[in-house]
Amino acid sequence: MSGAFSRLSRLAAHLVTSSSSPTAADPVKSEYKHRYNFHTLSPTAFLPRAAAIEPGAEAIYHVTANGKILRRSYQEAADRARGLAYYLKKHNFKRVGILCPNTPAFLESIYGIAAAGAINVGLVTQVANEEDVMALAYTSGTTARPKGVEFTHRGAYLAALANVIESGLNYHGWTFPWAVTAVRGTHYCLRKIDYPEIWRLLKAEQITHFNAAPTVNTLLCNAKEAERVKDPVRVTVAASPPTAHLFEQMTNLNLLPVHVYGLTETYGPITKGYHMPAWEEMPLEEKYRRMARQGHGFVTSLPVRVVKTDVPEGSVVDVEKNGKEIGEIVYTGNICAKGYYKDAEATRKLWAGGVSHSGDLAVWHPDGAVQILDRAKDIIISGGENISSLALESMLVTHPDVLEAACVAVADSHWGERPKAFVTIKEGKQLKGEDLIDWAKHKSGISKFMVPREVEIVTELPKTSTGKLQKNVLREWAKGGDRTMAK
Repeated sequence: MSGAFSRLSRLAAHLVTSSSSPTAADPVKSEYKHRYNFHTLSPTAFLPRAAAIEPGAEAIYHVTANGKILRRSYQEAADRARGLAYYLKKHNFKRVGILCPNTPAFLESIYGIAAAGAINVGLVTQVANEEDVMALAYTSGTTARPKGVEFTHRGAYLAALANVIESGLNYHGWTFPWAVTAVRGTHYCLRKIDYPEIWRLLKAEQITHFNAAPTVNTLLCNAKEAERVKDPVRVTVAASPPTAHLFEQMTNLNLLPVHVYGLTETYGPITKGYHMPAWEEMPLEEKYRRMARQGHGFVTSLPVRVVKTDVPEGSVVDVEKNGKEIGEIVYTGNICAKGYYKDAEATRKLWAGGVSHSGDLAVWHPDGAVQILDRAKDIIISGGENISSLALESMLVTHPDVLEAACVAVADSHWGERPKAFVTIKEGKQLKGEDLIDWAKHKSGISKFMVPREVEIVTELPKTSTGKLQKNVLREWAKGGDRTMAK
């Protein structure tokens, strides 16, 4: 016992500060300061690391413009990125823009350009400052003028690390060009969204993970090539809130969805709908509804919050965690972007009150999960009632003939605003707008004040290149604007 007591006493001495003053016999030793236990964080390091550990591992798969299959190893990809970095460094290029589809050249440029800013290009693991801006990622411009979001080496590294963990990449977009490289996975490059080609790859190449917006997953699930895959595929669903109906469709095809949420200003995803074992005991509709929530903050972020909107700018007050009080989602921490390029006023507004503002309206549930109701600009205010366009769309797509639905506000002389729905129909089906309105009134679970005043059947909804709905375009359509705006 005396030996154990002695060891505990010595250990305890390390945890308390002596109250006695130092004497000449016990001089104060000078502190030894160093930074040997520190290295700068940059995702640029993932590529040479992968090439050093497993140089022959397949890094890239791509079908070229002339139909040839290109496969490239991590050693080859690293060599090409390094070559580009040396070229940029030699010519002292400070800012390099990339204008190309999702090809191997684009992927390799992500690494080569960042490496060109390194002190030691040969190692590409040391940067001048991990808080230096390594990339400008421009917002899509669907709600406002596009802004250049400043990504730092540190933020990108931590966001990529979070995606490795949260997307399950460790057991075998959105900072995924870095995250996939970190685990030496294979990048499958597609020049465009091609549903038959995606299904071919899922079946022939044993894809384990992919990422896509809800609209892309909707069309994928309804493609004629769709059939249940043999092995489960983990699908990260992001870019806009998904519906419970979509998650049920995906699960039936063995495409296992996990919803993550974020913005360009958060390096992509910053929250995840963490699946709880207890959900397996719930009715399927409730289970999928919970899976479609935006959830909790990533492992490398601080917890996300929902704050009141009816307070002075700069005040940050949390809403109640009751799943009812509506507020704005805000973030803080390592994977929030530094600000907007050459736009100090927009940066100040982004960080008003010391938190990064999303502009997304949500509720905070008792279990701590957040759930988006809508973008502030997309809320439809009808007769004093707030109508969530997302909630209305989620209900309309449960009609057996509806493929996609997008709702916007139209002016109404009596109610101020009423919803108008733009709808696409499943292949081989026929549906009239008035029939869908009648279904919404009498057979759906839609509250009477939410029923669309108008439903227009269209062949295609306007989307960005990544499949995100362009509601700014739909608002112009609703006003009678030029329909060639759709991209």
